[in-house]
Amino acid sequence: MKKILAFILTMGLGALVIISLSNNEFFPEFGMADLTERVSIEYITKGSALDVIFNQTNNPESGPANIVTSIVIDYRSFDTLGEVTVLFISSLGIALLLGGAAIPKRLDLNFKPNFMLRVGSRALFSIIIMTGVYVISHGHLTPGGGFPGGTMIASAFLLLYLADDQFRAKIKGFKIMESIAGSLYVIIGLIGLILADQFLENFLPNGTVGVLISSGILPVVYILIGLKVGSEISGIIDHFLTEEEVL
Repeated sequence: MKKILAFILTMGLGALVIISLSNNEFFPEFGMADLTERVSIEYITKGSALDVIFNQTNNPESGPANIVTSIVIDYRSFDTLGEVTVLFISSLGIALLLGGAAIPKRLDLNFKPNFMLRVGSRALFSIIIMTGVYVISHGHLTPGGGFPGGTMIASAFLLLYLADDQFRAKIKGFKIMESIAGSLYVIIGLIGLILADQFLENFLPNGTVGVLISSGILPVVYILIGLKVGSEISGIIDHFLTEEEVL
């Protein structure tokens, strides 16, 4: 009975949202929105050889050479902060459900990893970590950024968990890193609010399009997102692969 009521409530709320958006004068009909009313002309013309030249154009309105980054952590950076918060809530929920043991231990694997598997996994661990760092640090130049780079870093820890039945990451370090990265993300937004009158507004020079040190605060934000995502997913992996110690 509870499932039926939950289904009816969900469908009712969904219909209410759709009806509200369809009849809201602030939301134009699909395909009828005037883009010039929402973003600047510089953004609309970005990518044209006459306006933005890779490795030459200085201080464009939106610094990244990657157009996806311009949207994700510039024009809608506040939404991205919300997405990171959703991941944090998911991680917190898993910690509350699975992390209640006072003395957790590793789950026993159905197989015994041999010496070659352990050594090979540690060699791959370094390669995956460096790849994740590269993807995070170059997110404003090429496709990638904090989310994929963070998941790469977490996958490196997952590899060690599966290839070595004795491996156990320091979960406390993940919690500290996640907290610091999330706090700095909000602090950068507040600095933008103070210096540029808008939350998460860029307050640093954009530099030259295509150069590693460019795009103002965006590379910094992507690094924080990568650290936060990587630490949170690594923490989730640890909770799933540990159990309560039976004394």
